[in-house]
Amino acid sequence: MRLKTSTRKLSCLIGLGGLLFGLSIVSPAIAASASARTAPETCTGTPTAPGVLTGTYDGNVVVSGICAVNAGQAVVEGNLTVTAGGALNATFARNDKTKSAYSNLTVTGNLYVDAGATLGMGCDPTNSPCSDDPTPKSPTLSSWDWVGGDLIATDPLGVILHNSFVAENIVEQGGGGGYNCKEHGVFVALKSPVFSDYENVVVGGNMTIKDLRTCWLGSLRDDVHGNFSVIDNKMADPDADEVNTNYVNGSLTCLANSPAVQFGDSGGSANVVNGAATGQCSFARLVPNPPPKGTPQHISVPQVP
Repeated sequence: MRLKTSTRKLSCLIGLGGLLFGLSIVSPAIAASASARTAPETCTGTPTAPGVLTGTYDGNVVVSGICAVNAGQAVVEGNLTVTAGGALNATFARNDKTKSAYSNLTVTGNLYVDAGATLGMGCDPTNSPCSDDPTPKSPTLSSWDWVGGDLIATDPLGVILHNSFVAENIVEQGGGGGYNCKEHGVFVALKSPVFSDYENVVVGGNMTIKDLRTCWLGSLRDDVHGNFSVIDNKMADPDADEVNTNYVNGSLTCLANSPAVQFGDSGGSANVVNGAATGQCSFARLVPNPPPKGTPQHISVPQVP
């Protein structure tokens, strides 16, 4: 099976929006902001009654089940954990509760995605329409999301990041839906094979994707200030492992991936790498220091609200 990039992403995000956005209008379980706490705040939800993460949380937050960020800004002044089997959809741009202002997610600490959990974060009109864009075929909305520490995904089902800023490191290790292109977990409701994808993501430290077993994996137009490693990932879609059009300030290493890192059907260009580009990433273009005029540089990140 060969998945087309644009069709896959559009159907997945619109499907996720339909699942969480539509249901949350009927019966939102809103986790409101609170003062200092001795225990983590919990956002709980189910497919028929998803929770809504909104407001400012003075401490750590745990997502148990299915939750969305679609009712204004959600600010976690601590760590945020999506627990095993859970899902967090932060791909909304508007405040769909009040119909005014906008929605996005800010985590000042680390963001953890546990075994079998799914994270969707950030959206833009060009590459990944927001779940609540009123005209998904001609989208206009966008949303930036921020993580002040690390994003650590250990054996997750899927991680889908667009238009996001992670100040420290990104590590996705293990997980996926297995070496197949079947629907699993929340991807069943999305009518999409399981995949992980990083596009227009700024990483202040290193980025590592390792030991993933899934249908499809992509990294496009990402800005990695440290080193980027893509190692021992096995994908069932022969078009998978599209790692290109990225800027890597350090070194780019790609080893033992199947299929090998490739351009695929993304229409992307060679990665810009200031350090060494080794293994399957040897097709990357090395850039002298300083880079020549016109070389893609760091993505401009809006100020944290």
